[in-house]
Amino acid sequence: MNPQIKKAFKNPFYACELVLNQMARYISDENFVKWKYYLNFRKRLNLDNPQTYNEKLQWLKLNCQHKEYTQMVDKYEAKKIASNLIGEDYIIPTIGIYDSFDDIDFNKLPNQFVLKCTHNSGGVVICKDKSVFNVDKARQFMNKCLRKNPYWATREYPYKDVKPRIIVEQFLSDGRTEKEGLTDFKFFCFNGKAKFLYVSQGLEDHQTAGISFFDLDGMRLPFKRLDFRPIDSFVPPHRFDEMKLLADSVAKRLDCPFIRIDLYEVQDKIFFSEFTFFPCSGMIPFDPLEWDAKIGELIHLPISNQC
Repeated sequence: MNPQIKKAFKNPFYACELVLNQMARYISDENFVKWKYYLNFRKRLNLDNPQTYNEKLQWLKLNCQHKEYTQMVDKYEAKKIASNLIGEDYIIPTIGIYDSFDDIDFNKLPNQFVLKCTHNSGGVVICKDKSVFNVDKARQFMNKCLRKNPYWATREYPYKDVKPRIIVEQFLSDGRTEKEGLTDFKFFCFNGKAKFLYVSQGLEDHQTAGISFFDLDGMRLPFKRLDFRPIDSFVPPHRFDEMKLLADSVAKRLDCPFIRIDLYEVQDKIFFSEFTFFPCSGMIPFDPLEWDAKIGELIHLPISNQC
């Protein structure tokens, strides 16, 4: 039996979510996010007077639909914006940009590289050794990603019109974990000001990845995500103060009600990763739950119904 169907028999909420996703193109944005929110939190979404962080992000999905956000979530175009804001030195080198997987000439790529879809989250393939790289498996995965528009599964407006492409980037590893990979420093910025961050490790495998929240002094905050294990320890990067200044400067210039600015530190050098408007699609399972409301107080929504 298909694992999804098997799970649906055991969990009626999961079964409802499967039906919702199948019917997505026939459901309005507002009704879709209301149903999605209910299935995640088992309570109704308050759009008339949103209070919590997750509620306010759903409100922003429906009411802050700026065209420039589309360029900001495009993983290729976002580099241009970040470069204009903080300089080319902070941008991960791009090896190539392609409309289809079969346009990539792997013979011309270095021994290590990263493939990313420009239009979604999670469409990533990492090559650490080209001699054992499975091109067919990568093709199958990336082509599957290219065919899907994530807007329909989340109603995150910025992704609706992003052109699906593949960007090939330089492989980076920061040596902060036993496995080769990167530690993400994701700054949560509210109305033009960085307030705190979460640190994530091993996101290339969500089953074993770790995430923890910290304040801007590097102290662990008293809440976590239920869908990820906490990271075991955190040593602030060497250029943590510069990271904070960069996140704060970019947030101030963008002046969005909320935006997450993601950075890396590799070999004592800071790199921009991406802009995110709706982390976890505005469905972060905070523990303790009260922090959903406490963090929500940091977002000041416009008085009118439009941003």
